[in-house]
Amino acid sequence: MSKPLLVIGNKNYSSWSLRGWLALRKAGVDFEELRLPLDTEEFAQRIAELSPTGRVPVLHDGDLRVWDSLAIAEYANERWAGGTLLPADDGDRAHARAIMAEMHAGFLELRARMPMNCRAEQRRVAIDAALQADIDRVCSLWAHCLATYDGPWLFGEFSLADVMYVPVAIRFGNYQVDLPAPARAYRATVFADADVHAWMAAGREETEIVEADEAGA
Repeated sequence: MSKPLLVIGNKNYSSWSLRGWLALRKAGVDFEELRLPLDTEEFAQRIAELSPTGRVPVLHDGDLRVWDSLAIAEYANERWAGGTLLPADDGDRAHARAIMAEMHAGFLELRARMPMNCRAEQRRVAIDAALQADIDRVCSLWAHCLATYDGPWLFGEFSLADVMYVPVAIRFGNYQVDLPAPARAYRATVFADADVHAWMAAGREETEIVEADEAGA
C-alpha cells in the first residue's frame, strides 16, 4: 500500500497546513507531502484534482480524501494514534475539543491581522482593542489549561489541542507579543518542539512571497 499523501501550501505561511502536518507527525505516520505554493499558477492548476474544496491541506489515504485540518487531525488520531492524541477522560476530551473548535471557528482578528509567517521574526503589528481581545482570550484559555492539567502542553501531554494552537504561539513569538507568564511558558514549549522547529526552518528557506501575509514592520 502506498503511503498517505498530505497536500500542503507554503510552510512559511500556511498555518492550516501546519496543523494537518503536525497531527500526522505526532501520530507517528509515515507519509509523503506535496507542497503547492499558494497564489501561484501551479496551485491553481493542480488543486482542483487534489482537493474537493480547492484548499489545503488535504490528506489522501488510499482512495479516501480527508480535507480540513481539524478533520485530518481527528482522523490521524483515530487511524494511527489509537486515540492517544486526545485526553482519556470524557470530560477532559470534551474540553479539548471545545477549545479546538474555538480556534477553528474563531479568533478572526488575530488570524487576519497577525498572519503566520515563519520569516517574520522581530516584527510588530499594531494591536487595537479587537486584536487585544483575541490575544487575551487565547492567553486566558492557555493559562486555564496549563494550571488544570499541569503542562507543559495544554492537556499535560501533547494533544490535538496543541495542534490547533501551535500556529498561534508562532505568531505571538514572531510578532513579539507581550504575554503573561503562563503564555510565555507555553510559547517556549512550542518553540522547543523538534517537529515545530523543523517546519519553521523549512518555512524560512522558502522564497515565495504572498503579499497579503506580509504584516508588521
